[in-house]
Amino acid sequence: VTILRKNGHVVGFMGDGINDAPALKAADVGISVDSAVDIAKESADIILLEKSLIVLEKGVLEGRKVFCNITKYIRMGASAFLPFLPMLPLQILVNNLLYDFSQTAIPTDNVDEEFVAKPKRWGIENIKKFILCVGPISSIFDYCTFFMMLYVFNAWETPALFQTGWFVESLLSQTLIVHIIRTNKVPFLQSKASVPLMLTTGLVCLIGLWLPFSPVAEQLGLVGLPAAYWPLLLGMLFCYAALTQAVKLWLLKRFGIE
Repeated sequence: VTILRKNGHVVGFMGDGINDAPALKAADVGISVDSAVDIAKESADIILLEKSLIVLEKGVLEGRKVFCNITKYIRMGASAFLPFLPMLPLQILVNNLLYDFSQTAIPTDNVDEEFVAKPKRWGIENIKKFILCVGPISSIFDYCTFFMMLYVFNAWETPALFQTGWFVESLLSQTLIVHIIRTNKVPFLQSKASVPLMLTTGLVCLIGLWLPFSPVAEQLGLVGLPAAYWPLLLGMLFCYAALTQAVKLWLLKRFGIE
């Protein structure tokens, strides 16, 4: 058990006797049964109450799904919060609350079969590479939004217009990007998110589109956006998603990041 762990393996050991206690302690996961001797049960991390090993298989698969979904959220958070958000404090709070709500369904998300087919290990280096490659993409399109609001819609003298355009673009881009990051495949076509995740992200996007025209818009410092803003926003979101998808596939091919 010790040699396997030193070689980088995650080791599970099952035993029910007195002699099994040291190995149960040394393993990453010690497994025993309800009928085992007391010292074996005390040394184990998991005690099986049923006479079946299927529960272990289900537990391993569920653990890999949880690991995958945790990684999704970390990647999104680390890459999405690189740019500065030039919004009012209340707008930042509402933006973050809506975004966080949209991500609460990540634990329910579907995980591609390829991901749970083999064990995964936590790799901070992969997260760093992902941040360095995907984070700047977010910043690029944020600057495009700056340019659009300042030079296309002349928002130099109307801060509320600038902040509203930035609020909507920021919320929609960071909310929708989960569908790109959550899978190594083509989102929506080859891999679909869970229904709860689809509902929460869709609902938050609708709320973001509605807020500038809502009864609470004045309290939030938001104003109605010109009609020409929406096709430009749609184009930027499409380009953002396409570029992120391309970089994601490059990372997978170049470094094997999953």
